Amino acid sequence: MKNTNNNQLKKSLGLSFGIAVLIGGTIGVGILRTPGIIAGMLDNYWLIIACWIFGGIYILIGANSYAELATMLPKAGGSYNYIKRAFGDYAGFLSGWFDYIANSVPPAFYCIVISEYIVILFPSLESQTTVIAIAFLIAFTVLHVSGVKNGSYFQQLTSVIKVGVFVALIVACFMYSGVQFNPIEKDTPFFEMGILFGFFKSLQLIIGTYDGWYAVCFFAEEDKNPSKNIPQSLYTGAIIVIVLYVLINTAFFHVLPVSALANSPLVAADVAKVVFGTNGAIIVTVIAIFSLISILNAYMMIPARILFGLSRDGFFIQKGTKINKGGTPIIALLVSSLISLLLIYIGSFEVLFSFGTFMSVIVWGLAYCSLIKLRNKEPDLPRPYRSWAYPWTTILAITATIALLTGFAYSDTKNFVIILVISVLSYPVFLLLNRRNKKE
Repeated sequence: MKNTNNNQLKKSLGLSFGIAVLIGGTIGVGILRTPGIIAGMLDNYWLIIACWIFGGIYILIGANSYAELATMLPKAGGSYNYIKRAFGDYAGFLSGWFDYIANSVPPAFYCIVISEYIVILFPSLESQTTVIAIAFLIAFTVLHVSGVKNGSYFQQLTSVIKVGVFVALIVACFMYSGVQFNPIEKDTPFFEMGILFGFFKSLQLIIGTYDGWYAVCFFAEEDKNPSKNIPQSLYTGAIIVIVLYVLINTAFFHVLPVSALANSPLVAADVAKVVFGTNGAIIVTVIAIFSLISILNAYMMIPARILFGLSRDGFFIQKGTKINKGGTPIIALLVSSLISLLLIYIGSFEVLFSFGTFMSVIVWGLAYCSLIKLRNKEPDLPRPYRSWAYPWTTILAITATIALLTGFAYSDTKNFVIILVISVLSYPVFLLLNRRNKKE
């Protein structure tokens, strides 16, 4: 499937953007919410911290493989390019749309949540949440229509602010002397659920909170020096995120015991009320808004790159490859924004997020397999970065991914069945697109 359109993305991004988009595209409100849910399932300090470290090691091993793949094939759209090269057009089509679906839900979700947090600060706006959400979507669409550089500068600024406020929260928690609290009764004790179920449900949440760690790969085609910048961005950004996540959990449990935070819908607010008093909720709300604005900016850019790549390969409309003067894939951006607008009106995201995490892990697993396939299939393909300890680290990544998917299928059977059905139905669609492309 070849594209005759000459539209080209501009090489205008560098290392600082790569690190910023990884941090900005990963750290969201999940880290402020998930520790309480996980505490309710695991009820053990060391097991919880081990889960976060395990998730971190998993993404570091993944970054090792993605660094080779993205520098070997520095193309817009990320994962599906590697899978398509290794396993053919249908595998590329399916994984590309899986990746697009997984990354097209977050912008709408973040716009809604930002509006909800703004209403917490300004209760008089309670009836305007949908209007505020749409206003944010339009504002960020306009920002990215204006050009890639504007979006890049904004990403770097908001990511620095985000790291700063999280570090300040961590320091404040560790400076807190601590008092004794009576444990809160938990609705779903870990041992009633079963250790395996609780462990994999926790990992699904944690992997979802880490999702975004490979964000820089979507922009490989726009990087001035992908051979150098992508590996550095992946490792630097991933390590910063891992350290912050582990420290945030440690800091929260320094202030309040695991039993007191179990099943809390917003752990950060509970902790902040203890550390900062009555203003704690306001402080956490402001932190959440800064965090969300940064991650929203990243996710406004990501789906458009995937759709641009899919369009170029004939997996979407040809106009999806159109680039404006600012270097933005304009049609892909507008289509993605329209999808976000529809999702804002629908407004139900929890199921979609679990669904998206499931799809993301499938795509990662296929990408790791493609690394092994391409090493054997195309050994002479230029590889500016070679995965360390290959093939063992890649095999470990594949094994861990299979274990995660098995656990997800066990603990989230409904989404597993839906994904199987989508996979089966996708093949006739692929055949129709293939036939259309051959006629053109």
